[in-house]
Amino acid sequence: MKFKLLFFFLISGMVCLAQSQVQHAATDVMISVVKGKTRVLTDEKGTLCLRVTPRDVRRLKARGIVRYSDFGVRGDGKHDDMDLIAATHAFANQYGLTVKADEGATYYISGKNRTAVIRTDTDLGTATFMIDDTDVQNRNAPVFLVSSDLRPFTPEGITSLKRNQERIDLSLPGPCLVTVTNSNVKRYIRFGPNQNNGSSQTDIFMVDKDGYVDRNTPIIWDFDQITDISVLPIDSVPLTLSGGRFTTIANKEASKYTYYSRGIAIRRSNVVVEGLEHRVTGEGEHGAPYGGFINAGDCANVTVRNTLLTGRKVYQTIGSAGVPVSMGSYDISLNRALNITFAHCRQTNDINDSRYWGILGSNYCKNLVYDHCTFSRFDAHMGVANATIRNSTLGHQGINAIGCGTFVVENCTIRSRNLINLRSDYGSTWQGELIIRNCVFAPPGDRPVKPCLIGGSNSGQHDFGYTCYMPERITIENLHIDDSNHPEEYQGPAIFANFNPKMNDESYIENFPYVTTREVLLRNVTTTSGRSIRVSDNPFMFREVKVLTQLNP
Repeated sequence: MKFKLLFFFLISGMVCLAQSQVQHAATDVMISVVKGKTRVLTDEKGTLCLRVTPRDVRRLKARGIVRYSDFGVRGDGKHDDMDLIAATHAFANQYGLTVKADEGATYYISGKNRTAVIRTDTDLGTATFMIDDTDVQNRNAPVFLVSSDLRPFTPEGITSLKRNQERIDLSLPGPCLVTVTNSNVKRYIRFGPNQNNGSSQTDIFMVDKDGYVDRNTPIIWDFDQITDISVLPIDSVPLTLSGGRFTTIANKEASKYTYYSRGIAIRRSNVVVEGLEHRVTGEGEHGAPYGGFINAGDCANVTVRNTLLTGRKVYQTIGSAGVPVSMGSYDISLNRALNITFAHCRQTNDINDSRYWGILGSNYCKNLVYDHCTFSRFDAHMGVANATIRNSTLGHQGINAIGCGTFVVENCTIRSRNLINLRSDYGSTWQGELIIRNCVFAPPGDRPVKPCLIGGSNSGQHDFGYTCYMPERITIENLHIDDSNHPEEYQGPAIFANFNPKMNDESYIENFPYVTTREVLLRNVTTTSGRSIRVSDNPFMFREVKVLTQLNP
C-alpha cells in the first residue's frame, strides 16, 4: 500500500507556511539571504519578504535564539508589529531557532490579515501583546498558529471501521492521529433554541506505527462508510510556548454568530503552554462572540499550565429557532483534540458572575483534564470520551457534558445549580460511568434552590442521531451538599432532576427511548440542612434505578 506524505520544503529560499486549517490567513513568508541590509518588505500580493544578510544569518544561528527586535520590531505599543513578528518566526522555523520576546516590550497587533506561525520553542517572557480587534480584516485568522512540519495524508483502502476496533490496516512512519468522517450519517442533531440538522459522523483517534488504536482514544462509532479520512503524524519532540501577557481589545460588531478566532491556534501535537496571561478590555453593549483565545484542534497531548484566562461577556442574539438566546463566547476552544490538560489555571473574572460566559467549549474530544483549576465552566458540546476534573473549583456554569466513557470528578467544589448537567440540547446522554469523590456541591446562594446532583432532560420524542443514555453506573463518595438556602417545602436534595415531567406512568410512549441509570452507589453523602438525599421528583421515571447506600466502615 502506498502512502503519500507531504513534507515541508524550502524551495528557492521560499518558506510556505499556509495551513488549510486556518481560513485564508496570510502566512507566507519569502526568505532570501542577500547582501546589504536585513529588512522586511511586503510585495504587491501581500506576501512578506524577509531579506537577511549572510552575516546576520551566521550570527543568529550561532546564538541559537532570535528576538523580535533582531528584525526591527519596535515594541513600543504604537507601531503595528505583526508583520515583523511573523517574519521573525518564519526565520526561526527555517533555521530551528528559539524565539524570545524582548523583555519590557509592548507589541501592538493590528487587525490585518496576518498570522505568525510557530514551529520552534517560543519564550514570550513578560512582554505585552495588545491585540486590537476593533477593525479586523479576517476574523478567522489567529494571531499565532502553533504548527508542525509534518503533513497529513490520505491513506488508501480504508473503507469502513467498527466501534472499539483494535487495529486498522495501516503501516505508518510513527504514531499518528486518524480523523474519519461519514457525511451520510448525522449525529448531534441539536434540540432547542439553537436547533440544527446535526453534524456528519466524525471521530478522531490515535494509532501507533502498526495501526493499533490507542486504548485511551477508542473508535466510538461504527463507520459503515467513510467519506473522508486523514492521517496526521504526531510530533515526537515537545514544543513549548511560554510567557506572554496578552490583552484583547474586544470587537464591537453586531451580536451575531460570527465567531472571532483572534488568539493562539494549536494544530500540532505535543505542545506545552506555560505561564501565559490573557485579559480582555473594551467589551461594550454588543459584540460578536469569540471562539477561544486558546484554540486547540486536530492535535493530541497538549498541556496548558499556570495560565490566566478571561471569561467573555454574554451577549444576546436570535437563535436558529427564532427565539432570543445567549451566545456562547469562549477563551478556550477544543475541537477534535485528544489528551488535553489544563493544570493550575484560573481566570481573571469572578467564576460566579453570570455576566460572563463559561470559559471552555469543546467538540469531538477525548481525555480532557482540569487539575487545580478555578474556572467558571467545563463543557463538552458534541461529545467527549472520558474526562477528569480534580482539585478544582467550578463556578456558575459548572460541569456540562455529553459523551461516553468514564467521567471522574474528585476533590472539587462545584458552585452551579447541578453538580453535573447532562446537556439537554444533545439528549442528556452519557454512555458510561460517573465517579464523584471527595467533593463539595454548593449551589449559588442568591436565591433558594432545590439541589439536584445530575441535571438534564429528555422527552424521548426527539431523534438526536443516536440512542441516548443516562450513566449506567454512578458512584458518589464523600460528598457534602450545601443546601442551606432552600425553599420552605424543600424535601432534600435529589440525585436526578425531573428529566421528563410528562413521564408519570406506563401510558407515556417514548418514540426514542431514553436509557436510564442502572445503579447508584452512595457512600458518606451529607447535607448542611440535615435532610436525606432522594432519588428524584419523578420517582416513576427512575423506578428501576438501584440505589445502594454504604455506611462508613
